[in-house]
Amino acid sequence: MEFSIKSNSNKSKGTSIKLINKITKESACMWQTMSIKETCEKLKTNIINGLTKEEVEERIIKYGKNKLTEKKKESIIVKFIKQFNDFMIIILIIAALISAIMSYVEGSKDYLDSIIIIFIVVLNAIMGVIQESKAEKSLDALKKMSAPTAKVKRDGMIKTVPSTEVVPGDIIIIETGSYIPADSRLIKAYNLKVEESALTGETVPVLKDEKAILSEKAQIGDIVNMVFGATIAVSRTCRSNCNTEQE
Repeated sequence: MEFSIKSNSNKSKGTSIKLINKITKESACMWQTMSIKETCEKLKTNIINGLTKEEVEERIIKYGKNKLTEKKKESIIVKFIKQFNDFMIIILIIAALISAIMSYVEGSKDYLDSIIIIFIVVLNAIMGVIQESKAEKSLDALKKMSAPTAKVKRDGMIKTVPSTEVVPGDIIIIETGSYIPADSRLIKAYNLKVEESALTGETVPVLKDEKAILSEKAQIGDIVNMVFGATIAVSRTCRSNCNTEQE
């Protein structure tokens, strides 16, 4: 079995992969541009034994839990009102009012144009609220998909811990079929494929390569030396080093 800094390490079909996970908040470095050695040094982790209990406790205090920041949801009324906070929508409303006033002044009392404009504006606002609600539901589903537990190597031993307690520099063990608990830099991998459709929309699993050194401008779908939270390992096993930002 192989391990990596802040990553999950799994053993499947006689193969294993290493990953490096968890990016620290004060670090703006691009982990895909760094070698495994540089990543381990940056995260101050032991690639053989992992973090100690004391180091884990210190990092939880420093960086917080490995979970998405909860934000108070807005009411439907607030969402609806915010739909009108758009320059083009304001222009349409003004146009409707001007049309209605002109019709009244001229005595024609033909408010059809104004009614049509207001109807379109309100319909647009309703559609906007519906789309926002769907987006929130998708985010909630993504949160639920997050791995409830993670296998990590600490003090030289493999342990199963709540995924919220994974910290920057942890060596994570990822098994086939398991959700990735956090964004991680691969340490060692053999034919590791990850389903990243939740991030990229691509249904074909991505073949990972821990030896790759990539550009800062690399798109998320091309970052083959890292794995990302809420995605799924669909083949083989790996080790990674947790190097992503916790919120």
